[in-house]
Amino acid sequence: MLEINNINIFYGKAHALKDVCLTVEDNEIVTLIGNNGAGKTSLLNAISGIIPKASGTITFHGEDISHASADSIVRRGIIHVPEGRRVFPRLTVMENLRLGAFTRQGKNHSEAYEQVFQLFPILKERANQLAGTLSGGEQQMLAVGRALMARPKLLLLDEPSLGLAPVVVEVIYETIKKIHQLGTPVLLVEQNAFLALNTAHRGYVMETGQIVLTGDAKSLLENPEVQAAYLGG
Repeated sequence: MLEINNINIFYGKAHALKDVCLTVEDNEIVTLIGNNGAGKTSLLNAISGIIPKASGTITFHGEDISHASADSIVRRGIIHVPEGRRVFPRLTVMENLRLGAFTRQGKNHSEAYEQVFQLFPILKERANQLAGTLSGGEQQMLAVGRALMARPKLLLLDEPSLGLAPVVVEVIYETIKKIHQLGTPVLLVEQNAFLALNTAHRGYVMETGQIVLTGDAKSLLENPEVQAAYLGG
């Protein structure tokens, strides 16, 4: 469903992504792991049309979206939950969710709200509360819920566990599995390699802007290089 071929990105003279290739099938959770500064977020931003590509192609359901605008990529169904949550703090939970559905104006959103509230019951309880007053975990739930309001065909998640208590991380990752079971493929960027590889079907390891390893999640978990670099082995 998503195919990335030889993407290169520069920030000035800095070569941030170097001939990166990656695929996501329509029934998968795929994770991208690596240290800070490896280029993981840059790749998600490239897929989302937020930063320009110097070369290479990105296709989605067979359509070349390499030079599509960010808003047109959202309308195609690629929805990005950025690192740091980035909810609208002075708007209520319901207003944040409503903004997530802006590309589906004129449609009935009752099913989308119901799905979000089933996945995150706390958001229904907090519906009229300002997003800025939520806990970090609740804000992460809201960020994911807002993305689901757009009815994504592919969900991009950037560091969903960052800065959260372990009990909240467990809730977030159980929800990621449920989202996949409901039919939404996921591309997951995560520093917690153990958690990510125990959730995903396949994985890619990125170092200094390059993919250095790829394989099914189980084989990466058992790989001595991955264990030494990312799993404390």
